[in-house]
Amino acid sequence: MNLRNYLDKMRGNLGGNSSKREIIWSWIGGFLGISAVAWMSAWIFGGNDLTLVISSMGSSAVLVYGNVDSPLAQPRNLIGGHILSAIVGVACYKLFLDIPWLAAASAVATSIAAMHMTRTLHPPGGSTALFAVVGSRSIHDMGWNYVLLPATVGPLILLAVALLTNNISDTRSYPKRWF
Repeated sequence: MNLRNYLDKMRGNLGGNSSKREIIWSWIGGFLGISAVAWMSAWIFGGNDLTLVISSMGSSAVLVYGNVDSPLAQPRNLIGGHILSAIVGVACYKLFLDIPWLAAASAVATSIAAMHMTRTLHPPGGSTALFAVVGSRSIHDMGWNYVLLPATVGPLILLAVALLTNNISDTRSYPKRWF
């Protein structure tokens, strides 16, 4: 391969724009999904506690409401990616507690490899793993419970809302596959 061909590969090729209808349905799904996760968090933990609303839930919402056809947005990937990544993240935090940079890098890299091996690749999973390492003391105090709350319950809520909202429109169908 010559240098010109190599550099040409970096030009990119973006597709067309989303329709107004698609944008509206994505907004509705994202709003309802994150609202449901936040409401459930406040209900479980009381008051203004939003423990279930980790940043990776926002990224998952982009996929499951904004890119419903993506293989990365399908239920197996959504649920499996978060759970597996949370397990990896907590394990790396505990293993490398005194070496935070190693814990963070190991958590993300290992979660990527584990998601690949289990066919559950979900990019927000990397954030779930990382947050287990760099999160606040309250996240660290959760220990293995982090896997259940928020890494399992949050995605399950997003999935339930995605099943409801993504299938209202006659132009959308979700999921494309379960497993």
